[in-house]
Amino acid sequence: MSRRGRITRKSRETQLSARVDLEGRGRAEVSTGLAFVDHMLEQVARYGGFDLRLRGAGDVQVDPHHLVEDAGIVLGEALSQALGDRDGIARFASAYAPLDESLARVVIDLGRRPFLSYNVPLRGRIGTLESEVVEEFWRALSIHLGATIHVDLVRGRNRHHMAEATFKALGLALRAAMAPSGAAGAPSSKGLLG
Repeated sequence: MSRRGRITRKSRETQLSARVDLEGRGRAEVSTGLAFVDHMLEQVARYGGFDLRLRGAGDVQVDPHHLVEDAGIVLGEALSQALGDRDGIARFASAYAPLDESLARVVIDLGRRPFLSYNVPLRGRIGTLESEVVEEFWRALSIHLGATIHVDLVRGRNRHHMAEATFKALGLALRAAMAPSGAAGAPSSKGLLG
């Protein structure tokens, strides 16, 4: 079974393409023009255990918002495509990830019901990126992956560490939720997802 997805998105604000292979080894090639975003997406793939190639650019001279949000869109759509009908996946997962003083938790449900609960009090800059825009990535990912995602920062002080812990936890949760469960059919008591 091939669990691969490939998406291209072109707008007046961004041009992005993403390829994922869920049977990969956590290899990532990410180049968006925003180094911190690249670093975070590499963490998701590495800890998610899937291969990711995401490339593109956007109107970052206006604001990084469009590029960060659209990165969430293309990653979500590529993962959703790779999951196909989602039959036989674990569906639910949770993961904690520490990074020095920071500790984050991500709980995910791949049941095709988009919802985001984002409890990460990031304020200020991380490098050149306004940290408030990171939430837009998570929202776009939730919608386009078709996932309920709860993101909680348990504790932390350093903005880079706080954000990175959440992305590592996302990768770990995705790895577990996307894994084959061994059961046949839709992972739902209703017999279908959504």
